[in-house]
Amino acid sequence: MATITFQGKPLHTSGELPLVGSKAPDFSLANGKLEDVSLATYAGKTKVLNIVPSLDTPTCAASTRKFNEKAAHFHNTVVLVISADLPFAQCRFCEIEDLTHVIPLSTFRSSFADDYGVKLVNTFLAGLTARAVIIIDEHDNVIYTELVSELANEPDYESALLALK
Repeated sequence: MATITFQGKPLHTSGELPLVGSKAPDFSLANGKLEDVSLATYAGKTKVLNIVPSLDTPTCAASTRKFNEKAAHFHNTVVLVISADLPFAQCRFCEIEDLTHVIPLSTFRSSFADDYGVKLVNTFLAGLTARAVIIIDEHDNVIYTELVSELANEPDYESALLALK
């Protein structure tokens, strides 16, 4: 269990992020067509997991826009925006914002949040995910992680982008 804050108040997660150097846990997430996707769907590519509580919040929207602009231009890299939002809402958000370099994926019928240690527990936000960035290389090894210490803050883009180089 990790502890982060929201507006200075402590929040707890269901576990810890995968360790850098470890194999990434497989996942099953729903895409905009309600199809399940997994690590194998993106085999041979570097995967940036931009994990956010909900695209309906300003900070989540900002980080999704930033990763759409920056990280998506790296060779052989996919940017997966993962939240508890329903796939329909995620797709609508990306369409309205004209975000074509990110792939929205939903945790709504998945154990992803527990498997990756980002599920918020013991809080009014229980069931949503903490804000985190995990980068998985083309061999499915974890090469970068960040659990954002304050839920209302954006991630450290510079460090994440450096890990992609």
